[in-house]
Formats: sequence, structure tokens, C-alpha cells
Amino acid sequence: MNGNLNTSFGIARSLLVYYGQPWRRRALKRFYREMIQPGDLVFDIGAHVGNRAKSMLSLGAKVVAVEPQPVFADLLEKILAQKLNGLERCAVGAEEGMVTLQISSLHPTVSSTSSAFVDGVRMTDGFRQVTWDREITVPMTTLDVLIDHYGMPAFCKIDCEGAEADILKGLSRPIRLVAFEYTPVMPTLAFEAIKRLGELGSYKFNRVIGESHKFVETGWKDGTEMRRDLANLSPSSPFGDVYARLES
Repeated sequence: MNGNLNTSFGIARSLLVYYGQPWRRRALKRFYREMIQPGDLVFDIGAHVGNRAKSMLSLGAKVVAVEPQPVFADLLEKILAQKLNGLERCAVGAEEGMVTLQISSLHPTVSSTSSAFVDGVRMTDGFRQVTWDREITVPMTTLDVLIDHYGMPAFCKIDCEGAEADILKGLSRPIRLVAFEYTPVMPTLAFEAIKRLGELGSYKFNRVIGESHKFVETGWKDGTEMRRDLANLSPSSPFGDVYARLES
């Protein structure tokens, strides 16, 4: 029963954070409008409660949502399934197979398939109150497989708590625009993702702090500059998203 209560509380927390602040949703839509055109195919990897998928759908995008946590995949099916181009109930990684998903019932946004992430952050200041109390085995696919099935996306958003670099290892062709989360307490995870994108194509980078929905820099930087910026952040700095734009 306690586990069910924790799960219910975690769901409620996520819904409050991502749907209970309408000004943030409006800011997100304005931000995405500069990057997403009506008819664009987009991948939402780690869709969680679907707030970003919903914003992209409102701009006329064709959205494929991917979510491995069953409780959130169920939620997405109820609120968005009729509007999505696809809903995949799986993790994404370097190869197809099965993978262990470590779940925090009270803090489901930090559930992860990356044991390196969980082990690396669990004793840091921002994560001391987080307990990964459950493990489940879920199917895992790759970005290449998703592209073969749905087509090449114009934008791929990845929010998978430390698994971003592994996810990009399952991609063999450059995507026009990619966003992935960075965590200042473990910058090496972002470094690996930047390196992998550099192997796929010529990318320029910018970043967003937290849920601000605006770029930090007026100009885009190369991979070396972005890695240096992330390395200079304090471990107590807020998380954010790195955006990678393929240069023509």
C-alpha cells in the first residue's frame, strides 16, 4: 500500500509541476515555435506526463512519444494517444533488448536506466532525498529503429536521466535538432553526448537553464566551447537542456 501511495504522490507531483504552472506552458510553446514547423515529425524520448509532447502537438507537429514507465505510458495513452503519431512503451538505448529501469516512486522524473547516473548522484546534495525503490525490466529500442519505423524527425528531445549518451549511440545518422538534459553534478554524461553528436555531424550548441525556455547564449557554440561552459558550472547549479543544431 505504501508503494501505491508513493506512486500516486509522485504522479500528482509531476502533474502539478508540469501542468500546474500555465505561464511555463505558454513560454514553452513560444520557445518551440521558433524551432518546430507545422507538419514536422518530432520524437519525445522520455515523455513522462506529456507536457512537451502536448506543446509540440499544439504547434501542428507529428509527435512520437516514448515512455518506459508503465504508469506514465498509461497516462499518455489516456490523454494524448488519439493525437500522437505513435506511443512507444519502452526505453531507448544503444541497442535493442531488455534493460533495468530504476524507479523512484516519489520522484519519478529521475527514474533511469543508467546505473552510472543513479550511483553518481544518489549522495549529492540535490538527490539526497531521492530513493530509487523499485526496479522493473522494460524493452529497449534504438533511435535508428524508431527512425526506420516513423521516419527522420526534425527534432528529437531526450530527457532520460543520464542515459542520453547511450541513446545517441543507437543513432547512426544526424538529426537536424537534438535536445538532451544535462546535470551539473555529473557533467561527463553531457560531454559524452556532445562527443557522440560530433561524430555524427557538424553541430553547434546552446543551452537552456531549468524550465526557463530561453537560450543562455545569443550565438551557438561548438562542442569544445559547450563542454567548457558545462565544466565551469558549479555542481549545485540547476539542471538544464543542451540543444544541438546540425549545421548545413
